[in-house]
Amino acid sequence: MLLGGRHFLTFAALAENSEWLRGLVARSSVAAALCFIAVYAGQTAVSVPGGAILTIAGGYLFGLWPGLLYVLMGATIGATAIFLAARAGLGDLARRGGVRADRLKAGFRADAFNYLMVLRLIPVFPFWLVNLVAALAGMRLATYVLGTFLGIIPGSFVFVSLGTGLGDIVAAGRAPDLGIVFRPGVMLPIVGLAALVLLPVLYRRWQVGRDGQPE
Repeated sequence: MLLGGRHFLTFAALAENSEWLRGLVARSSVAAALCFIAVYAGQTAVSVPGGAILTIAGGYLFGLWPGLLYVLMGATIGATAIFLAARAGLGDLARRGGVRADRLKAGFRADAFNYLMVLRLIPVFPFWLVNLVAALAGMRLATYVLGTFLGIIPGSFVFVSLGTGLGDIVAAGRAPDLGIVFRPGVMLPIVGLAALVLLPVLYRRWQVGRDGQPE
């Protein structure tokens, strides 16, 4: 699974290979962790579906905190690869986003870090499109990396936590509930955090509008 392609990023494949994967981690935890990060980065960079299953696998194979760290590292490295590729000349792919890309670009130019944080917390636009447009809008690399790493923590934490209990789920012959992130108890705190991130942006816009009004 760790070296496989898109067809391996399913719950059925994870359940079928769970014992072998756990054994691999037990025999060579460092090599397994590096391999997992590389696979996660590659999956993110090429936008292959199955990120949720891979995130769950991180919790299942490595535990909560190491798994979360490896997921964050892999996702951030993969997203950064797209960002740098866009700067190097692949930005034309963003044209597929049409009007959505134009809206993203305007948001990044207004307040890059906070805007990126909100988009990572609540992914209303495709992950790959956000990565490309952020580069085209001239966002600084350090700001992009920090915003990506911090913004994906809450959602990743939910799925990695789900993965820590995957053994019981597999034993029961069930699939993990991927809709857990949309439950009010999970989604509302994430939305609230996004709202807090947006407050400085809204305040600055309010100030600009106020200062621009005639006396």
